[in-house]
Amino acid sequence: MSAVADPQECRDFLAAHPQVKYVEVFFTSMTGVPRGKRLRVHELPAIYEYGRFLPGSILVVDTVGADCEDTGLVWEDGDADRRARPVPGTLTLAPWLGPDVAQVMLSLYELDGAPNDLDPRHVLQRVLDRYAADGLTPVAACELEYYLVDIERGPNGELLPAKSVLTGQRPTGIQVYGLPELEANAPFLRELWDTADTIGVPLEGAISEFAPGQVELTLKHKPDALRACDDALLYKRMAKGVALRHGCEATFMAKPWADRAGNGFHVHVSFNDGEGNNLCADEDTEGSQMLKHAIGGMKQLLGEGMAILAPNANSYRRFKANSYAPVAATWGVNNRTVSLRVPAGPAPTRHVEHRVAGADGNPYLVMAVLLASAHHGLTNKVDPGPAVVGDGYAAAAKEKSRLPSNWFASVDLFDKSEVLRDYLGDRFVDMFVSVKRTEQARFFEVVTELDFDWYLRNA
Repeated sequence: MSAVADPQECRDFLAAHPQVKYVEVFFTSMTGVPRGKRLRVHELPAIYEYGRFLPGSILVVDTVGADCEDTGLVWEDGDADRRARPVPGTLTLAPWLGPDVAQVMLSLYELDGAPNDLDPRHVLQRVLDRYAADGLTPVAACELEYYLVDIERGPNGELLPAKSVLTGQRPTGIQVYGLPELEANAPFLRELWDTADTIGVPLEGAISEFAPGQVELTLKHKPDALRACDDALLYKRMAKGVALRHGCEATFMAKPWADRAGNGFHVHVSFNDGEGNNLCADEDTEGSQMLKHAIGGMKQLLGEGMAILAPNANSYRRFKANSYAPVAATWGVNNRTVSLRVPAGPAPTRHVEHRVAGADGNPYLVMAVLLASAHHGLTNKVDPGPAVVGDGYAAAAKEKSRLPSNWFASVDLFDKSEVLRDYLGDRFVDMFVSVKRTEQARFFEVVTELDFDWYLRNA
């Protein structure tokens, strides 16, 4: 498939959907927040023929959309335009925005047509090219956990789980895998699945997760890791839009409540050869030697990749012992207390589930880091060591292999990672680190209520 959509795709879509009047075009920067424009439909064909100009500074804005001047892509660069081109297969209706609205995803290029090396889709493609050179195809799927919460806060400013539109009740208990909890959200889920079918996102089953108002839906495995990440990004955008139509919000924040489960982003990966055979398949429940080497690389580079897997200050509140969020570089078979799990199942389905990232992670960059780590393991035949049996949290304490516990340490480790710089590109790492250090400074400039509670009288 071409990296840039054919103009015929636009012509066919508009012929099939004459009711469309508006189109939202969007690009996803390194912070994972989609940004773009709403256009009149007559403007769309020109985007397919040539592209649309977007300012280069959009590549390096922080999470709230503010410029990060230390990157050198604002004033020094003259905030020069880059050329945004449509991604094949992403022009769809956007039913949650109305029957006359469509959407299309964009990717950024330089004016001479070269892929922009800060665009997260191109960063991931750079890693995938290493696999293609070796005759390998990663097969990937994404699982995202999130909460449905009230739009309005409680009387003390607290976040509240959303009331069911059917029962009028607010969920209170955990009720993991509870069917009544899913049934209470049936209107939301029904519209979510219908919308996913409309936009071509392969959304599968739903479960009630480990906290009131928390849900998880899975996306189907694909032998196209880039498209699997497109699916994840489109799904997040869709879930937020559909939730608003049902009077609530979908939040993928890593840890909305201190005393409740965090939102994880679990990525399932295996590797096919040129004939489509799963090279991780083995009757041994630990998988093939190739799978073990991939796990070895993932395990070895977990700490260096944490700035991507846990990109925000809030991300680090999720990593607690006995919380189903991993705290150390561990692996095991059929074991949810480790970072890297080989799930149960028949031999042909053997793969690894990477359980470290939070739902606030950028899907393209999370995938790029874990695939880069796996490729490093495959290339260097990295031994993952023995699989953890039983309590992975107890094993982590004994091995002293804990992951970085704070935002600052993670960004510093990422900055110094020679392996990840090789795979992702020096310029990307430098710019990501610059953005995150700007965010850190801005975040910790804010004086919060907690500052007053702890220090106003005690200091």
